Amino acid sequence: MIETFAALADPNRFRIVELLRSGPHAVNDIGERLQLNQPQVSKHLRVLKEAGLVDVQPRAQQRLYELRAQPLRQLHEWLERYHQLWDERFEAMDELIQELQQEEKSHGRSKK
Repeated sequence: MIETFAALADPNRFRIVELLRSGPHAVNDIGERLQLNQPQVSKHLRVLKEAGLVDVQPRAQQRLYELRAQPLRQLHEWLERYHQLWDERFEAMDELIQELQQEEKSHGRSKK
């Protein structure tokens, strides 16, 4: 899990992952689309591969990189644990806002 966060922390690697959501891409294609040079792309793809986020498939003279679902699924499951906590806190905040608005209306009416 920490490897996934570390790999995605770099903005260019995050952009590569976002691009790969649409399907496999070759190194040169990634570089062109993200305006990165080939050595940069290769370096970032190596980190993503070591973190288990991408697989590489050789096709003729190219290597196509594609996302692996498992690490992203694990990240989603981990974040989902906090989803309920966030929902509860937002609901409590909504209730507080409603109470404050009611108090404001009550005080506004009593002053008239």
